[in-house]
Order: sequence, then structure tokens, then C-alpha cells
Amino acid sequence: MVINAEEYDYYELNRIITGSDDTDIDVSGVMGQRYIGCGASNKSITVHGIPGNALGAYLDGSTITVYGNAQDAIGDTMNGGEIIVHGNCGDTTGYAMRSGKIYVKGNAGYRVGIHMKEYKELYPKIIIGGSVGDFLGEYQAGGIIVVLGIGCEASVPVGSFCGTGMHGGYIFIRGDEPPRGLPVQVCCETATDEDKKIIKEYVEEFCTHFGYDAKELLASRFFKLTPNTASPYKQLYTNN
Repeated sequence: MVINAEEYDYYELNRIITGSDDTDIDVSGVMGQRYIGCGASNKSITVHGIPGNALGAYLDGSTITVYGNAQDAIGDTMNGGEIIVHGNCGDTTGYAMRSGKIYVKGNAGYRVGIHMKEYKELYPKIIIGGSVGDFLGEYQAGGIIVVLGIGCEASVPVGSFCGTGMHGGYIFIRGDEPPRGLPVQVCCETATDEDKKIIKEYVEEFCTHFGYDAKELLASRFFKLTPNTASPYKQLYTNN
């Protein structure tokens, strides 16, 4: 199915997408329509333009590919599937993600991966190619966040307050220096070759999507951030 989004508001556009029996949907002329692919299962949705907030919210196994930038809250509370953005994205990318993968070629805004969580086989992943803003991994409870810093002139491709309230999962940051001013509940160390095996698959998939060299990226210096097991934040949660 091919849809010209210029003819529809967000509500009608999403009614057509989610109600269609077609599994391959190509949407052109997108300019700010919200909730594209919200809750969609078993579909491949290609978006040309700039989708509005909450692209792929509650996504449940579909793949959404965006040829352009995306706005805030992509993958909000998604359960599974993939979101692939050939551009930049806004704030709260992957808010409360429960599983699935988000790949962003460029930069992302503030609070990437806030409240990400995992449970058994449900394991979310966010890979950002450029830099991110403040509060990366805020209250992260599980999953993996990777920031590759491609094209970033700063020695640290993340903003302030990284890992605030973190009590689960991993953050991997490619750069010359570790993030500054980390809170006491976050441990930071230079990633070993063994550590990099955790992210190898996702970096390779990122490079396949966007045309980079995975071996070159993985040969770079990464810092691995994990929760401090003695952190007072961790003691607030019953499932330790």
C-alpha cells in the first residue's frame, strides 16, 4: 500500500495504516503527523518526511523506517520490532521501552532511554550514531544504550547528568573521555574486548542500516556504564 500523508490528518492516517491488511506500507509526504505505527504488529512501514511525536509508540513487532528526521518520544513503551531513523530524532527516544531496537543515524535529544526496562527475554536496545543530550539513561532499569559519537567534535558525545537514577542495564559510549559528573549510583570503566561483545551485534546492524564500518567503530575506545550495586537507588526496587 502507498499512502500520500498530505491528504490526511494524524487520526485518519493511522486508522488507515493500522486497519490495512497490507504488511508493506509506504507513506510519503509526512509532515508532523503523530502516532504513526502506534501499536502496529507484523507490518513494514516506510516513512518519507518528518513524523510527529510518538512514532511507533507501543510498537508490537513491526519495522518502521524513516527517511528523514523524527521528533520526540519515538518508540515510547514499545514492546518489540525495530525503528530505523535515517536522520536525527528529538527528546525521550525509547521512553519506557520494554523490548525491540531503535537505530538513529544522527543525533538524539534529551532523556534518551529514560525508564527503559527488561524482563526475561524482553530486552530493549537503542543505538545512536551521533551525540545525545542531557539525562541519557535516566532511571534506566534494563536494556542497552549505545552512543557512537560519529561526527561529534566533542571528546564526550553525551550531555550532563548521564545515568541519573540508573539501576539496571548497560550504557556504552564511544569517545576519548568518560562522561563528566556521573552520579554515585553509576560505575564507569573502559570497555574491554569482552565487554564489546555485548554490543557487537547491534553495532554491526547499525552499520548495515547506515553504511558504516563496524570493525572500525568497535576498534575505538568505549566506556561502559553500569549501576553501582551499592547504590541507594537500587534498594528502592524489590526485584534486585
